[in-house]
Amino acid sequence: MGYILSMDFMLEEELIDLMTYCLQNPESKDVNEKHKRITEIGHELYADGGVDALENFAFVLKNRITEEIEKDPSSLRYLWNGLTDEWQY
Repeated sequence: MGYILSMDFMLEEELIDLMTYCLQNPESKDVNEKHKRITEIGHELYADGGVDALENFAFVLKNRITEEIEKDPSSLRYLWNGLTDEWQY
């Protein structure tokens, strides 16, 4: 169980870094690469915990990123579309 929590924390931190970068540098040529990694992480999260995991991560990410840089990452939720019919943004 400790491994799963550690893995979730690492993915959360990586998502925060990726999303923060995308929100602060929307015109960067690196954004597409960052979007691909965000999508890959979404696949990992969904495989591990289903739509509940996606919703939990989206909630945490929104709170942390909004607090840290005052930008809402909700616009990036679409990157996890297609994983399940329950997730459509």
